[in-house]
Amino acid sequence: MSRQRSMETIQQAEYVTIGELVRLTDVRYSTLKFYTEEGLLPFEQAEENLTRRYRRVLSVERIALLRRLRAEGRSIPEIKKLLT
Repeated sequence: MSRQRSMETIQQAEYVTIGELVRLTDVRYSTLKFYTEEGLLPFEQAEENLTRRYRRVLSVERIALLRRLRAEGRSIPEIKKLLT
């Protein structure tokens, strides 16, 4: 089991894990996983078995945008069209 990084370390990191994004944004893990699987939340993965890495600043901004669009009542297909 890996040791959790401190919030201070996370807030300064270029890349974060999905679990760390949960801590940064207070969005549920399942929601972030869904956004990732739908192609709405980009990530990097060097090799097949490695943990997905998210660019912290880009991802936090994208999650805030997704939250705003969902709060406006936009559907996932509508959001996909807007973001592509």
